[in-house]
Amino acid sequence: MYKELVVIKVGTNVMTNKDNRIVRPVLNSLVQQIAELYERDIMTILVSSGSVIAGKEVLGKSKIKDKTQRRQVYSAIGQPRMMRHYYNIFSDYGMKCAQVLPTKRDFNPGVHRDNMINCIEGLLSEGVVPIANEDDAVSVAMSMFSDNDELATLIAQLMNADKLILMTDIDGLYNGHPEKEDSEVIQKVAPKEDLDKYIEEGNKAEGEGRGGMGSKLNFAQIAAANNIPSYIVNGKKENIIIDIVEGKKVGTKVSL
Repeated sequence: MYKELVVIKVGTNVMTNKDNRIVRPVLNSLVQQIAELYERDIMTILVSSGSVIAGKEVLGKSKIKDKTQRRQVYSAIGQPRMMRHYYNIFSDYGMKCAQVLPTKRDFNPGVHRDNMINCIEGLLSEGVVPIANEDDAVSVAMSMFSDNDELATLIAQLMNADKLILMTDIDGLYNGHPEKEDSEVIQKVAPKEDLDKYIEEGNKAEGEGRGGMGSKLNFAQIAAANNIPSYIVNGKKENIIIDIVEGKKVGTKVSL
């Protein structure tokens, strides 16, 4: 069917500019790389944020005071807008995509989990790229993912992926603040390696979104402990996904 499966997570901070507007060329570059992987018999599952920002672009400033309800409304409005972006761009490359909106409880053993596996396997068998995001419209606080880094990790484990790529807006985990001249990207991390001393500085450098560097490293280490090599990389860099697949040393690799 395909020789490799890669789960790619793209966050809000990758796809937006300083004005918190979605940058379509970034999405185009992402899809272009996914299309190139497809030509190499490598399938992808895309975990994409952006629905809340997309909803804000449509609705503007909301009058809703409750934070959870406001997020639900923005997400419900923005999700179709995000899928329209992706549908049109994938069509430009002769590919198809599909929407998958799980909640955390769908990963518990049972019918929901089995149905999700069947659906994703079916889409992949047809050459369709599943695009997953949390179903914010129905999720409640007690059953929400901490962020899409967690969702991507759960999907990677669920589908026995060969790689997990977590995209951010900096080059990886640094051994100091990324803006300091003497700071360098840590190229290799082990699943149980304690790097808390670097997390605080890394988190300060990241943009919008629920997940920070601490979250990315935590879930990358969880995936790596389950024999899924994981990468924390700058999603705004050209051909970053292709570089990873070709074995180039980019970002921070987390593996056994």
